[in-house]
Amino acid sequence: MVRGVVGGRPLVLDGGLATRLEAYGRDLGGGLWSARLLAEEPELVSRVHRDYFEAGADVAIAAGYQATVAAFTARGFGEAEARALVVRSVELARAERDAFGAGLVAAGVGPYGAARADGSEYTGDYDLDEDGLVRWHRERWELLTGAGADLVACETIPSLDEARALARLLGETPGVRAWMSFSCVDGARISDGTPLAEVARELAPWHADGRLVAVGVNCTAPGFVPSLVRAVAAAGLPAVAYPNSGEAWDARRGRWTGTSDPEEFGAAAVGWCAAGAVLVGGCCRTGPEHVRAIRARVDGMF
Repeated sequence: MVRGVVGGRPLVLDGGLATRLEAYGRDLGGGLWSARLLAEEPELVSRVHRDYFEAGADVAIAAGYQATVAAFTARGFGEAEARALVVRSVELARAERDAFGAGLVAAGVGPYGAARADGSEYTGDYDLDEDGLVRWHRERWELLTGAGADLVACETIPSLDEARALARLLGETPGVRAWMSFSCVDGARISDGTPLAEVARELAPWHADGRLVAVGVNCTAPGFVPSLVRAVAAAGLPAVAYPNSGEAWDARRGRWTGTSDPEEFGAAAVGWCAAGAVLVGGCCRTGPEHVRAIRARVDGMF
């Protein structure tokens, strides 16, 4: 189903959705983050998807990361409207893909911690157990998997419990394909401290039956990616890798520090592919220029 996962060249993912929206001058403060623009400026969300397809992305990740029915209703939307907005995230990406004439759409599923907007997507320090996480994710999962996406991007997962919860939902939805990518604290462990190699081994049965197309990392420093990808590959699974730009957030100064060179990022992606990644792109602080660099480097591999 997914070119690059079953053979051929790796697929290039898009870059940071929120980063690009901010580049257009939008303030994404507040608990809804980029999902707010699904209601306020859907045409701009569409434009960002178009930017990434034009830059060479094979896959657009829809704007569902923080889009939940509960989050929208808490801000005054009716339940039917809230459900429609969650679905809209996929519809906007599909429309741009169809207009472009090629590519895939991944429904974006963020972790429970993203909805809490308290940073716990980077710790996994939750007030829900695995069963509670299944219940919490189920409504959005059903909306997004019924919206016509080609696959589901379960991203920035911080804990093994949440991965297990999402795998259970994946098992309940025949015909749905997904990847799972984790926030990681170093070159070996996801945010709750579990080795990614252990996570990959536990998730391997979902890959064996064709439902899980890849396991890997996003929203993590690019320097950690090679060893993380190798850990996934050693477990016999294809990997997905779309780290942050390499810049770091300085909370004390309230600004990003470090540098992000798109050409260096694209060159690094070649190494991720060599280590076992079949899906490569960028997360926070990456934009179309990073995608163009990855595209050029991946094409140069073949």
